[in-house]
Amino acid sequence: MAGHRSLALLLAMLISSWPKASLAATGNGSIMSVSNSSGNNYAFTSELSEHSDHSDHNANDSMEYDAESVALERIVSTIVPVFFGIIGFAGLLGNGLVILVVVANQQMRSTTNLLIINLAVSDILFVIFCVPFTATDYVLPEWPFGNVWCKFVQYMIVVTCHCSVYTLVLMSFDRFLAVVHPVTSMSLRTERNATLAIMCAWITIVTTAIPVALSHSVRIYQYHGNAGTACVFSTEEDIWSLVGFQVSFFLSSYVAPLTLICFLYMGMLARLWKSAPGCKPSAESRSSLC
Repeated sequence: MAGHRSLALLLAMLISSWPKASLAATGNGSIMSVSNSSGNNYAFTSELSEHSDHSDHNANDSMEYDAESVALERIVSTIVPVFFGIIGFAGLLGNGLVILVVVANQQMRSTTNLLIINLAVSDILFVIFCVPFTATDYVLPEWPFGNVWCKFVQYMIVVTCHCSVYTLVLMSFDRFLAVVHPVTSMSLRTERNATLAIMCAWITIVTTAIPVALSHSVRIYQYHGNAGTACVFSTEEDIWSLVGFQVSFFLSSYVAPLTLICFLYMGMLARLWKSAPGCKPSAESRSSLC
């Protein structure tokens, strides 16, 4: 279920470099045009004649680079809506069917399926509040949804991402209890406790993600001589650090949950290894068989 989200984020990462490249090319062209116009206001000097050929060569390279960037922009503007549209449709349909099937069948109510519903809900929220606006940000040269919605979209991206990965952690913990402590965990692995764990996870995530909304805003940039707007991380205020945000997001959304899941599954493997044929079963396993 989370595959469409991974594909969307991967696609966004792959194409995220083209505006910066175009801006860099535009910036070089602007600098060179200023230098040429300044040369017209002064007498020809030996220094200007020495560098004129070099400036013309850079100008030609810049024009070629701009032409390539424009062609790339057209390709991206066509591909992004198609891919994000497919991802959005598949995400809504697949996760909606999962929720419908589990809710409609009373016998499917279990701790694992409750966690699966929570995972599907977070994926649907990602598809609704993140995918279309992220696609629009790559297609259009400006952010048309305002500063408040910019903050909300970036906030929801982080919230839904954390909700998905930590739901996977809860699912791994549920499996760990079922395998390693099959008897003693029966009183813990209930629908009520699963609901409480999901609520605690949501409260923690939506609270700790508030700085994400505060640190993002709409900014103006120059692109091919025209002013555009983009929803980006705000680096104008000293209180926010882009490197700090990227490192903390990487640690909290990837390193920490991956480490927890690995430890939980290693514990399950160790227990299953000890319970394999030829190994002496534990006291709890013997009591569960009686």
